[in-house]
Amino acid sequence: MPQPVPDQIADAGAGPSLGDRIRERRKAVGLTLKAVADAAGLTAGFISQIERGLAQPSITSLTNVAQVLDLDPAAFLVQPPTPDMLTRQGQRPVFGLAPELISYERVSSHFPGNVLRANVIHEAPGYHAEPISHEGEEIFFIISGRLMVELEGRQHRLDPGDSIHFASVRVHSTWNPTTSVTTYLHVCTMDVFGDDRRQAENTQPPVIE
Repeated sequence: MPQPVPDQIADAGAGPSLGDRIRERRKAVGLTLKAVADAAGLTAGFISQIERGLAQPSITSLTNVAQVLDLDPAAFLVQPPTPDMLTRQGQRPVFGLAPELISYERVSSHFPGNVLRANVIHEAPGYHAEPISHEGEEIFFIISGRLMVELEGRQHRLDPGDSIHFASVRVHSTWNPTTSVTTYLHVCTMDVFGDDRRQAENTQPPVIE
C-alpha cells in the first residue's frame, strides 16, 4: 500500500483518541449511542466499538458520525489540502485513520456547484468495512485486486475493470477477500471532505491537537 505522508495522518497518540473525542462530543450534545447510530446509518455496537478504540470507521462512516454530532469531518481526521483539478499518480498525499488497513488519495477538487467527491482507496487483505447507509449515490471502479460489495444482503464480486453504481441509502459494505491490496476508485456525492460545510461557514479545517 502507498505510504502515508506523516503530517496528513491524525496521530492517535497526540491528545485524546478518536474514540474519546467522539464520546465527549456525543455526551456534550446529549445523544445516546443508539441515537447517533440510527442517525448515522450504523449500529450502536459499532459506535461503541469506535468509542472504545476497538474499530476504525471508514471515511463515509466518520463523515456520517460527524454530521450527526454537527462537526466538520476534519475534526476527527486530518486531511490533505484540496487538490487542483489535476492530480498525478505518486504525488497525492495518502491519508487515513488506520492507513495500514485502509488509506485514501483524494482525486477530486472543489468549486461552486461541485457535487462529486472521489478517492483512490487502498484496502488491505481481509479488510472489512462496516455496513452503512447514507445520503447520495456512489460508484466503485476496481483498479487492481478484488472487492466484494454487499448491497442489502446480496454480494457482488468486482474484479479489475468492474464497477458498481447504487443509491447510498441502500445498506452496503465492502471487503477485500484476497491476500493482496485492493485498489479502487470511489466516487460519491456525500460531502466526505467537509468542503461544503467549510465554504458555508467560510472556515478552514480545524487543527487537531
